[in-house]
Amino acid sequence: MEVVILDTGCANLASVAYAVKRLGYNPVVSRDADVVLRSDKLFLPGVGSASAAMRILNERELIPLIKACTQPVLGICLGMQLLAKNSEEGSTDTLGIIDAPIKQMKAHDLPLPHMGWNNVNPLAGHHLFRGIEDGAYFYFVHGYAMPVCSATIAHSTYGEPFTAAVQQDNFFGVQFHPERSGQAGAQLLKNFLEM
Repeated sequence: MEVVILDTGCANLASVAYAVKRLGYNPVVSRDADVVLRSDKLFLPGVGSASAAMRILNERELIPLIKACTQPVLGICLGMQLLAKNSEEGSTDTLGIIDAPIKQMKAHDLPLPHMGWNNVNPLAGHHLFRGIEDGAYFYFVHGYAMPVCSATIAHSTYGEPFTAAVQQDNFFGVQFHPERSGQAGAQLLKNFLEM
């Protein structure tokens, strides 16, 4: 199976690759259109700001490539946020694959960004969360989030509910970092790779 991690130039490429390798796969980090389009599974990682990430995707001519993908795609952290229609972070238009915005989180007397372990509540029976107990803890680092919407497949709460995982057709996204989330994160990556 061809597993590709899209070379978005972000800092967590190596940690995602390492987590996938631990599951017995040999991922390739690439931005070559032929490699990306023939992959069986594609990871869209991201850290940093939405505006900087969209600028890099545009410079590397990756926006039409991502939208052309028909295989399962998993956006991680900022990678999930880029699937939305826009982000309040820098008033940025994002990929528009999911018809929902990314909004700055409200503090509710809690420290921002939201950093650390938090429980995630998936829709009952969703295959991305197979073998993961309801309320399992995952590792988050973010100050912006997608409100709960029709594409939400799991939510978490930090002052108020937000989308922890999303699906639109073949595009999946997780706001947390599965590669830093222990056994639950490894199981989620395994579930995605076995789709």
